[in-house]
Amino acid sequence: MNLKDERKLLIRIARMYYEQDMTQSEISKVLGIYRTTISRLLKRVREEGIVTITIHDEAEDQFSLEQELCRRFGLQEAIVVTVDPGQSGELKRQAMGQACARWLQQRVKSKDVIGFSWGSSLAAVVEAMQADHMPFITFLPMVGGPSGRLESRFHVNTLCYQAASRWRARSLMIDAPAVTEHREIKDLLMQAPYFQQITGYWDTIDIALFGIGSAEIQGSEAWRGFYGEAVISELESGLAAGDICSRFYNSEGVPVNTSLDGRTLTITLEQIAKARLSVGIAESKEKVPGILGALRGGYMNVLVTTEETALELLGRGGDVLSI
Repeated sequence: MNLKDERKLLIRIARMYYEQDMTQSEISKVLGIYRTTISRLLKRVREEGIVTITIHDEAEDQFSLEQELCRRFGLQEAIVVTVDPGQSGELKRQAMGQACARWLQQRVKSKDVIGFSWGSSLAAVVEAMQADHMPFITFLPMVGGPSGRLESRFHVNTLCYQAASRWRARSLMIDAPAVTEHREIKDLLMQAPYFQQITGYWDTIDIALFGIGSAEIQGSEAWRGFYGEAVISELESGLAAGDICSRFYNSEGVPVNTSLDGRTLTITLEQIAKARLSVGIAESKEKVPGILGALRGGYMNVLVTTEETALELLGRGGDVLSI
């Protein structure tokens, strides 16, 4: 057999083995060549560069990013998902939701109290939760409902109920808006027995799961759907870099006072920060100022985000300045 024919044989064997998924025994029968010879020729296929094998270890890059986020911002854990930057926000949130749901299943303890905020990122987590039996876990809202219009699947009551259903756990509901029209209404609602039951849990939350709002995306449908048009103009003043559960703060994490404060039914940033695991779930360059503010304020010790956003945070964040 001349060199040309020999190379053609090597290429044919390579295609049968690597492209057609044939075993060495199957190739031996088709070509009428001993299986031991096929094994030797496959070795030559790799040695002569006809076939090259590359291991794409994306997990190593991902792990390095997670470690750097923890080091730079003082996090307990970081969960970075690798997605194509050109993908839609929905697909990115879906990937984060799946990663967060897997992580949550590993970290939850018996009798944990798990608090939820509202939004599409939290909905993605709930949708990815696997069926389980955790009857002693309690899911509850950390903020009231929308003042404007919001898709029901993003409502905090919906999320708590669905999460509890998937885990056969228990859930509590909140029958009040996050932002009331008058302070007097807020004060009356807070005196109601059902609301006092919920606020009593806020000091004992073990795991707080929340999205992060950003002043740079206030024009979004979800933002306006939650707050309504009446409060948008004040939030667009530029003072607030982001919010967690309708608590606003600037780029350094310092709380920003607004006219909403006296009318808002929601957990405090301090109560969120006290949780064993305070988990922020957010991505996009527009949300980077809000995420950085939350990190600098010390309001979360676990971050779930995308690789693209993680790189942006590290590029713009400097070292964390916890208040």
